[in-house]
Amino acid sequence: MEFFRIKKDIPFMRHALVFNVISLITFVLAVFFLATKGLHLSVEFTGGTLIEVKYQQSADLEKVRGAMSKNGFTDYTVQNFGSSQDVMIRLPLRGTEDSAQQGERVMQALAAEAPGASLQRVEFVGPQVGKELAENGALALLVVIVGIMIYLASRFEWRFSIAAIIANLHDVIIILGFFAAFQWEFSLSVLAAVLAVLGYSVNESVVVFDRVRETFKKVRGLTTPQVLDHAITSTISRTIITHGSTQVMVLSMLVFGGETLYYFSLALTIGILFGIYSSVLVASPLVMWLGVSREQFIKPKKAVAEGATDDGACV
Repeated sequence: MEFFRIKKDIPFMRHALVFNVISLITFVLAVFFLATKGLHLSVEFTGGTLIEVKYQQSADLEKVRGAMSKNGFTDYTVQNFGSSQDVMIRLPLRGTEDSAQQGERVMQALAAEAPGASLQRVEFVGPQVGKELAENGALALLVVIVGIMIYLASRFEWRFSIAAIIANLHDVIIILGFFAAFQWEFSLSVLAAVLAVLGYSVNESVVVFDRVRETFKKVRGLTTPQVLDHAITSTISRTIITHGSTQVMVLSMLVFGGETLYYFSLALTIGILFGIYSSVLVASPLVMWLGVSREQFIKPKKAVAEGATDDGACV
């Protein structure tokens, strides 16, 4: 399906160096903020207090958040848990105050500003649990990266695998850089968004790479930059349709999804925007500089012995 077709290939590769310099600058800035500020980890990673309350009717989460803010609570998360009547509140530990004391303060705040809540449980989430979550998250990220590399190397060629992974890691580091620079809360849902971006971004790379391979096999006389320009240009319509529709959905979550989905959809928004850029304008120049050529996709014809036909019969 295409909304439009561009007849003349756009010379993207002519500006490949400019695109990669821009990518390098954003990457270095992201690494700088990660190194100097670090991620603002949520209670799930750092440990804290988990409080579950229940209302007789659907809970008004905005009132609950307002009650928390008015009573001096910061860095908390409030979300429904299981049903619209159940509310989960996560708080970091502060000073010498223990989980039981925090639970009492929360119930007092809710009684004054959002009455009707009954306490179901108060739990302490230790930092050891957060450490295990961080390690498991990093392991999941590593497994995804290795799987993508194996898939691309087996389907295309090792140069495509390296280029795609560099471009996708570029997206991941930039997402993390944004969260470090602005000190947005990094939670498990944001980690899930980062993993989703990895898969989403590599999908666009696969589409472009597939067109590159197809063009190398079918069209003679084109240089490698011309083949890459043709592959990118011929998939622009598909890119706009796919990423445009996805971005509309993610933006609707960002605007209307409330606080629970805000950082998840924000990470997806950043990832999709940079994923388009990196899959097309970072991965493709890297493939070119790694030396991809037509000969790598065309199998050499076997030499036919003199005096024999192609089927091996002697004449």
